[in-house]
Amino acid sequence: MKNKNLAITPVEIIENKIYFIRSVKVMLSVDLAKLYQVEPRVLIQSVKRNRERFPPDFMFQLTINEFQNLKSQVVTSSWGGLRRASPYAFTEHGVTMLSSETKKETDRF
Repeated sequence: MKNKNLAITPVEIIENKIYFIRSVKVMLSVDLAKLYQVEPRVLIQSVKRNRERFPPDFMFQLTINEFQNLKSQVVTSSWGGLRRASPYAFTEHGVTMLSSETKKETDRF
């Protein structure tokens, strides 16, 4: 068994990362990457390799307008500077699937 640093994230931090977009509660890929302690590109690569596990009701990519609106409403430095692509939004089912996929990815190392 691998020795992993298991950190407990306070509920309040997770609750503050849940957004209501397209009439559904979602978490963004950039926030989930931080929670899973992986780089956002690694998280998205894992999703793209397993696309069949992430149907539209599990995740979607924000439109440019959705992302701009969200950035104007939320003050956060976690999104960094300019992005080439809008982040992905994961529903509750998508987060569950992503957790499973991310665990598989990190177990490889």
